[in-house]
Amino acid sequence: MVDSQKIIVVGDRVLIRPTKESDKSNGGLYLPPSVIEKEQVQSGYIIKTGPGYPVPAAIQEDEPWKEGKKTNYIPLQAKEGDLALYMKKDAVEIELHNEKMVIVPQASLLLLMRDEEFTI
Repeated sequence: MVDSQKIIVVGDRVLIRPTKESDKSNGGLYLPPSVIEKEQVQSGYIIKTGPGYPVPAAIQEDEPWKEGKKTNYIPLQAKEGDLALYMKKDAVEIELHNEKMVIVPQASLLLLMRDEEFTI
């Protein structure tokens, strides 16, 4: 199990634990590995998200010596625990604690499914 407290995801990326790919078709036929690898869309659960898209801080030119400029971020839509569909070609595969994970930019996420109720 991955300790998500020790992981820092950078920028607009999310860390995803992919769901196991099915080796059967909807009709029950076994699929060869070459067919499974060609799938363009994959699903998985979001383990950790980055802070979001960085926004430049407003700098006052008359006081350039001020320190402690804090970077502001536009937060991501994705949250920890969401089930995400993402483009497999944009995912970077890594291994954490003998577990396969992928890092995906927010722009490659196609769909998020959340257990909590949605309000319109």
